[in-house]
Amino acid sequence: MKSLFDISGKVALVTGGSRGIGEMIAAGFVANGVKTYISARKADACDATAARLSKLGECVSIPADLSTVEGVNRLADAIRSRESQLDILVNNAGATWGAAIEEFPESAWDKVMDINVKGPFFLTQALLPLLEASASAEDPARIINVGSIDGLNVNKMGTYSYGPSKAAIHHLTRTFASHLADRHITANAIAPGPFPSKMTAGIAEAMGEEIRRHVPLKRWGEPADVAGTAIFLASRAGAYVSGAVIPVDGGIVAASRTL
Repeated sequence: MKSLFDISGKVALVTGGSRGIGEMIAAGFVANGVKTYISARKADACDATAARLSKLGECVSIPADLSTVEGVNRLADAIRSRESQLDILVNNAGATWGAAIEEFPESAWDKVMDINVKGPFFLTQALLPLLEASASAEDPARIINVGSIDGLNVNKMGTYSYGPSKAAIHHLTRTFASHLADRHITANAIAPGPFPSKMTAGIAEAMGEEIRRHVPLKRWGEPADVAGTAIFLASRAGAYVSGAVIPVDGGIVAASRTL
């Protein structure tokens, strides 16, 4: 029982791992003995985060633009050139866009859907052979998709493509769980609530205290909250969990009600 949450010796890829939720998850993995690759579009930021996390363990930077299938395939090729198997794939890279509904551009809709939905599908597709090489009935390979409570609830902001994209990644997670179970690969999603990140910096500045009051646990999320959930899903403790969408939100979704 003492080894239930042991993930040491595994190999992971965390996309969008240079900051925010991705960095929080990557830091948790690295500190617990996982060889962790991180990717991000900005090479300098990716390299800097990997250097910082390498003080805790083994972290490798592979910058990549996951807004196109070509960029996805380049990242997959880079992982394949370095590893013969992959134990954990965290599809975290994401984007959002805000505008009035009358002004919301097609380019923004496509950007968010490409990065948040299409990218995770095609990266998972490209890395399936490495995931299968790691997988067994006793210790499945793990896909962890990062969704959002905005894919479970509707927020009040004009991010019209973001919530639908996260609802799509939640359903893609269930689809992966169903179709890949016979290959001994589990798929689950984490749906974060408010966490400090570059993506939420503007919201935090404008209405951070209001958001905190709205959270039943009366605080924003902390790195250990999301890292702990990812470690659970990646460990023996989570080996029989597949197809779940887990809100990590201080109780926001559970407390939601129709007036």
